Amino acid sequence: MILSLLLSGFLTFVELNCENLFDYTHDAGKQDTEFLPDSDKQWTPKRYWRKLNMMAQELLSCSVEGDGIPDLIALCEVENDSVMHDFTCRSLLRNAGYQYLMTSSPDQRGIDVALLYQPASFAPICSYAIRVNPVEGMRPTRDILYTCGETVSGDTLHVFVVHQPSKFGGDKHSRPFRQAVADRLCLSLDSIRAISPDAKLIVAGDFNDGAISQSLQQYEHHGLVNLTKQARGENGVRGTYRYKGDWESIDHILGSTSVCNKVDSAFIHAPQFLLEEDAKYGGFRARRTYIGPRYQGGFSDHLPLVVRFIF
Repeated sequence: MILSLLLSGFLTFVELNCENLFDYTHDAGKQDTEFLPDSDKQWTPKRYWRKLNMMAQELLSCSVEGDGIPDLIALCEVENDSVMHDFTCRSLLRNAGYQYLMTSSPDQRGIDVALLYQPASFAPICSYAIRVNPVEGMRPTRDILYTCGETVSGDTLHVFVVHQPSKFGGDKHSRPFRQAVADRLCLSLDSIRAISPDAKLIVAGDFNDGAISQSLQQYEHHGLVNLTKQARGENGVRGTYRYKGDWESIDHILGSTSVCNKVDSAFIHAPQFLLEEDAKYGGFRARRTYIGPRYQGGFSDHLPLVVRFIF
């Protein structure tokens, strides 16, 4: 008991959609040709390495004062293992000591999800990808990444990283696709709880749905709480993604009731350097890499979510 109290401390969890973190070479069988040097986007090695280093700067800046760098980082829209190797071993992140786990999905564009972790604060016990079987009219989508690990305090933590299908084709058309992901993930939640009713669960990612959507309500019906539902950021930021002048929260960090009482703070990380003025609608928006085909040289069209736990 005394040892547990001595070892307990803060654990910082970050979630971020990286906005197309692709390398500049073609993966056979994947629709990634828009991110090649000879494409309209002119995705050159120089732009690729600039993107990696800017993403590293963004993530390291999510540190909560006095706690060091983030312990766990859930990433969406990363292309493959070579990108994650460059990111953790060759970018500005190289001295941070992160290791990673990721999926290799049937997504047609070749994008996946990943989990960065600090070995000193989180030790994976097992990890695997969960395949989502498409429903009628649905294209193959991203696998869900599941990782079970142990925190410094000895707690077992179950982490799911998810990237639900977008609203391409309209909300009504695409809603069943996001529901299919939610249904599959909830089956895994139920399986864990059947063995360990008080299991500590975290589900994080880009859900492409708001807090009151059908798919998010499905997670709540399975005992999860939206830990970032009221999260806000600096500079008037009220969501993780801005569309036509309106802030939307489509990224979320959810947790079981067993982790709710361990939340110290939850917020959107929105310092000035991650933002740019929105000339058309006023205020600020995320400083993104591309606007359509036009290269902006920014970070991402999403902003990071941060939850600080006490474990």
